Formats: sequence, C-alpha cells, structure tokens
Amino acid sequence: MSEETAEPPAGLRTVADLDLKPALEAVLMVVDEPATEEHLAKILERPKRQIADALRELADDYTVQGRGFELRFVAGGWRFYSRAEYAPAVERLVLDGQTARLTQAALETLAVVAYRQPVSRSRVSAVRGVNCDGVMRTLLQRGLVEEAGTEPETGAILYRTTNYFLERMGLRGLDELPELAPFLPEAEAIEAETQEGVPSFDPDAPDSEDADDKTEL
Repeated sequence: MSEETAEPPAGLRTVADLDLKPALEAVLMVVDEPATEEHLAKILERPKRQIADALRELADDYTVQGRGFELRFVAGGWRFYSRAEYAPAVERLVLDGQTARLTQAALETLAVVAYRQPVSRSRVSAVRGVNCDGVMRTLLQRGLVEEAGTEPETGAILYRTTNYFLERMGLRGLDELPELAPFLPEAEAIEAETQEGVPSFDPDAPDSEDADDKTEL
C-alpha cells in the first residue's frame, strides 16, 4: 500500500515553505519602521537577492495597479505608505481638524542640524541667532534628532538627525538632502560667532522658544 505525501497543515508550515510575496506583505503590514532586506531575508529564511527582487516586483505591481498604497525604500529599508494622491483622505482621518506640524522655529533648527551634523546646541543657536534649547527638546522628544557624542574641544553634546527623520522626509539617506548647505554659514563663521558671545544655554532653563513648543504639540 503506497503512502501519499500529504500537505502539512497551514499552522505547521515552516517560514521557508510560505509563498514569498504574500509573506513579505504580511510582515511589512506590521512593521513600525522600514525593514531592511537583510532583516527580511533572515525572518523569511530566503537569500537577500531573492528578497530584493520580490520587493521591487511588489512595488512595481502596486504602481501598475494604481493601488492606494505603495511600497517604498526609505531610510535603508522597505515599508508601506499611502500614495501621495490620496493624502487628503488620510489627512482627513488622521488630523480630524487638528494639526501637529512643526513650527517655523523647529523647522529651521532641524534644517541646521541636518546640514551641519553632528552639531552642538550653541552652534545651532549661533546660526539661527536665538536660543534653540526649547525647540531642540521638542525635536528630541519627537525622535527627529538624537545625541551623537560630545565635542572634543568643549565637551558639548552633539546632535544628529535620526532614521525616523529620513523616514518622515522620504529619503534613502542624507545624501538625498536638497543642495541647501551653501546657504548656511561656514563652520569658521559659526565658530567666530560662538566665541564672540553666544552663551552655553541651560537645557532646563525657560526660554523664549518654549512658547513655540507648546504650539507644536
């Protein structure tokens, strides 16, 4: 009596047995940050090249089909995003009449950090001409900037942008930032201004920028 090879129950199938594209979709539906090809290859037990090809095919398929979402490579990894054409519908749901946008002061501070990183608070303040401590705290709380060691000469804490910043900006890396650096003061000019009297601000002291913080949250 011959034995037939039975298909294992769905619950007992190994990850390697799963259809690749649906498995990728299932994983990407639940990630809270862009997933790298290396990580996906490890999870799904497939070669990285096979993962990369499948991701690009899925992205192309969604575009051809005109789906309301897209699969994008951002900040070194892949993640689902709503398609730009349908932003008004998403904003209507998420915002519901409320805004959570950064103030002009916060945007200016974030730009200085992005183009001059790693950079200290005093140097950012020198570029903007005002105390940036309050706004910097807001950017730290929102995960857009993070500490990046200390300045050897002064011991001041240095700051840089995060992967979350790249994700929110839709950038693969900092090399995709627009060419705005020439419009910012050179490092020598910042140093000169700093030495001429820009104080080292107490991060816990109240300042004029805190008023902006309250309108951003």
